[in-house]
Amino acid sequence: MHKISVRTPSRTAMVDITSKIQEIVRKEGKESGICHIFVPHTTAGLTINENADPDVVDDILKEINKIVPFEDGYRHCEGNSAAHIKASLFGFSLQVMIENTQLVLGRWQGIYFCEFDGPRNREVYVKIV
Repeated sequence: MHKISVRTPSRTAMVDITSKIQEIVRKEGKESGICHIFVPHTTAGLTINENADPDVVDDILKEINKIVPFEDGYRHCEGNSAAHIKASLFGFSLQVMIENTQLVLGRWQGIYFCEFDGPRNREVYVKIV
């Protein structure tokens, strides 16, 4: 198992971690398999989406913040209920196929760490099988 450290820059952010994951896959030398990616945090998640146009990330964050606003009469005393909800909607794990020691992603796809309660120092776990 491998661990990646991610420093998020703001309250909400999507950090492209594709190259870090690919480097782990390359070092493992696994010709074919599955890459499991997991976030051990309740206010952060993972997603795969376009990594060619940064406006896509901006649009996703803008819309998710409208769908789940920061303030909405939540009862959770820590004041970060919106972050918990967003993380649950995005999910805490991904599986990506590996072929020829490369992640199998579409031309425009990237793997994103999604922060909803930052800025923070976070961790991502990666396991190749």
